[in-house]
Amino acid sequence: MKSFLLDQIGLSHPRRFERTIAFLVACTLALVVGAVALRLIVKDEFHFNSPRFWYFSYLAGLLLLAVACARLPRLTMVLLSLAALEIGLGFGTALLYKLRLSSSETLFARDYVRPHYDWHPLLQVRQVPTAVARSTREVAHVNSERRRGRERDPQELKSKSVVALIGGSTTLDILSREGETWAEHLERLLGADRFAVINHGVSGYTTSEHVIQTAFYQDSFGVPANCAVYYIGWNDLRNAHVRDLDPAYATNHLVGQIDALDARRINGPALSVSPTLSFLAKLAILAFDTVRPPAPIHSDGGKGPDPALEKIYARNIATISAINRGRGIRTIWIGQVMNKASLKDDQMEGWLPFVRDSEIPTMIAWLNGILKREAERLGDTYIDVPADALAPEDFGDVGHFRPSGSRKFAEQIAPTVGRACDSTPAPR
Repeated sequence: MKSFLLDQIGLSHPRRFERTIAFLVACTLALVVGAVALRLIVKDEFHFNSPRFWYFSYLAGLLLLAVACARLPRLTMVLLSLAALEIGLGFGTALLYKLRLSSSETLFARDYVRPHYDWHPLLQVRQVPTAVARSTREVAHVNSERRRGRERDPQELKSKSVVALIGGSTTLDILSREGETWAEHLERLLGADRFAVINHGVSGYTTSEHVIQTAFYQDSFGVPANCAVYYIGWNDLRNAHVRDLDPAYATNHLVGQIDALDARRINGPALSVSPTLSFLAKLAILAFDTVRPPAPIHSDGGKGPDPALEKIYARNIATISAINRGRGIRTIWIGQVMNKASLKDDQMEGWLPFVRDSEIPTMIAWLNGILKREAERLGDTYIDVPADALAPEDFGDVGHFRPSGSRKFAEQIAPTVGRACDSTPAPR
């Protein structure tokens, strides 16, 4: 066996150093892959049977096959070149994301703790029910109505005050497991025997999507809401200082959602096993897909408050409020809460292309001021969550809550929501 192994790597007589070089290259690449995998395991970002697991398994298979084929130097070089390409594309895009030079880990297979998404003609992306997505790690369970949370009985909802929570990923609560989201904490605090809190949050949604949600998709299992709670600000800020900003964010944000959340039919977790295959799929999208990727966006050169964004934001708030008022649904607005401790440098956060980290607290305060002003003008309820209500350790990043943050946030808003959405159901 020993002589066979030595011969396999070219160290027996006669020496075949091309095999030795191939073996050393394979070992070097394996050390890089192993080190990254170990780091992900330590950070609890690597889980069995996830897309990320299969990506690393694929890399390990390529390297083992290269060593096994060492007697065929040309084939070995092809396999090692492919492995290096897969590693470079995958780890490279992850590095760009970490350095905030990209808004997503485009070619790095993620551990899909977030829901899966597919394309929707109005909203661009929508969540896929967990049973359909066949998730192996149901951190975010999506029911048959494409909303996070358990299935609901329409007869049960008719006897309760239904509260619709509408917002982006901070409402979806992507860092909290089932039972730990602020939607679930809120329902328990209000009283699950009298209230049903339905989580309509979707990653990336702005007030443009919320207008559509409110107009067409606000009912839950056929039962209308008694009141609607909107937690907004961060995603709309993505459109600050965009040159020639579309009134519906259609040309930059909306179309960008499709690729940010892997909602195309020829993309997604299956292709993410191979970054090279994902890259080729993106080239095919550029050539053939009807829904085009977003064109590069440019800044208008402004700093601070953006009058164009303010006009759109205020208009969307008024539109949502008017729709709810016409249906007898009470509207509650909550301004975005951010982790100021992580926003002290002058880097650009990938999600916000033209707003520096150090500017985010000021810009969010500006949007929250607009929201409060419009809520008072419209006769709606506004909840101002104190900046010191949550500590830095209650956040997992710039704005997403850890479970402790979700609990504290629910405790802050529960009294006002309870008063505004009393337990007497509106006429159905």
